[in-house]
Amino acid sequence: MKISEFDYELPGELIAQQPLPERDSSRMLVLHRAERRWEDCTFRDLPSYLHPGDCLVLNESRVLPSRLYGHRAGHTGHIEVLLLHPVSGDSRTWQALVRPGRKMRTGDRLEFSPILHGTILGRGEHGERTVQLECDGDVYDAIEQTGHIPLPPYIKRADNPADRERYQTVFARERGSVAAPTAGLHFTPETLSRCQSAGAAIARVTLHVELGTFQPLHNDTIEENVLHSERYSITSETWSRIESAKRVLAVGTTSVRTIESAACTGKLSGDTQLFIYPGAKFHKVGAMLTNFHLPRTSLLILVCAFSGKDFALAAYRHAVEQRYRFFSYGDCVLII
Repeated sequence: MKISEFDYELPGELIAQQPLPERDSSRMLVLHRAERRWEDCTFRDLPSYLHPGDCLVLNESRVLPSRLYGHRAGHTGHIEVLLLHPVSGDSRTWQALVRPGRKMRTGDRLEFSPILHGTILGRGEHGERTVQLECDGDVYDAIEQTGHIPLPPYIKRADNPADRERYQTVFARERGSVAAPTAGLHFTPETLSRCQSAGAAIARVTLHVELGTFQPLHNDTIEENVLHSERYSITSETWSRIESAKRVLAVGTTSVRTIESAACTGKLSGDTQLFIYPGAKFHKVGAMLTNFHLPRTSLLILVCAFSGKDFALAAYRHAVEQRYRFFSYGDCVLII
């Protein structure tokens, strides 16, 4: 299969630049896989699609303000460092992406704020850097005070204080993601309560969003691509709840990959490079809530694997025609 098969035309004005005033006020396109039909609804309708015996699986990873701005010591030009994940036990050494990459070399000293500095220790095979952070006290406190919320590049504005709350799910707990598990952004505590009143159990898993979720696919043949690994974990109690459910509704592609990784490997924690594309078998996930995804990405390909490529792309064209809002701060899709 070719990546070029997973494409669609999207007017730029449909890319949501701001969240809606109310989290749960988004529109929701419901795809009925067996009947090959869709209906236009709102996210607040979600509980009406849930039944006793369902299990709603949430990714409780928390977004870290992992975008650091600063300059190289002795230089005035601006630099940007996106922290991906710690590679040392004390969380002071990180794998990171840097800009401008060609100018930042091993040994360079980086100045982010009066309380946070760094040094580039090395370079990876895909251009990422190993950066050692230096601060007094807890390194995560320094990152929280210095860093910016890593809004995706298609949001054409700087982050603001409101993004610290809105680009975070209400159930986020385990810090470690560099992008939000965006399907969860629509939920409020009231919505979760209504889902439980409908008979659905709630299960919480963790997958920390890194390059494996949002990296570009470099090879045009899908099967030749390998995703970067991402860390996931599921408690044994949560896995028992998932296994006993009549239907598992995964909230977001990250929850799908977490559940299916555990089902494929038998491991409830570890690193996953699972790339789900058409032809893959879904072992546990029976329904999915997700946002709209960029063309030619692993996320759109996963959606096509779950619902059928032609049906999914036709639904996306309908969403464009109906002026749905796309991507992180946009509307959502329920696939049942």
